[in-house]
Amino acid sequence: MSDEHWIFGYGSLVWRPDFPYRVRVPAFIKGWKRRFWQGSTDHRGVPGAPGRVVTLLREAGAVCWGMAYDIGGDDLKATLKHLDYREKGGYSIQTTDLYFTAGSNATSTTNAVIYVGTPENPNYLGPADIGAIACQVKASRGPSGPNDEYVLRLAETLREMGVDDPHVFDIEELIREN
Repeated sequence: MSDEHWIFGYGSLVWRPDFPYRVRVPAFIKGWKRRFWQGSTDHRGVPGAPGRVVTLLREAGAVCWGMAYDIGGDDLKATLKHLDYREKGGYSIQTTDLYFTAGSNATSTTNAVIYVGTPENPNYLGPADIGAIACQVKASRGPSGPNDEYVLRLAETLREMGVDDPHVFDIEELIREN
């Protein structure tokens, strides 16, 4: 029996893992898209002036690239406790199939954990014009730093991975213009 336990990161976990892991590898999930619709009052904003961070939305045919981490082994319990605390700002735990590329073939593993900010959580901000999102991001700062750093680092890492994410890149472009 394998002691693998996969976590899929699609936001700050793509570029800023702050937990022990055994394997870190680019991966993707199907049927989900990334959007800056989640408010952050504990990392990239503050109560009354939330920043915007990404969440996942279900969409048939969508593919979301990110970073997968195998956190199994001796540190599993402590790492899950840490991640649950880190993602406490309205995220729920779900599971999904996780895909890795191996040449032209895609293989999957099940039980990949994802943290999703659903519309039912108190920090969910929902859809907005990308210009409004970019303005809110530029104006926000929280205990983890400026909100625009989150967007810029995510965009940079996605490019390094060879991933095209127009939602992220369009917001990044607006932030850089101002």
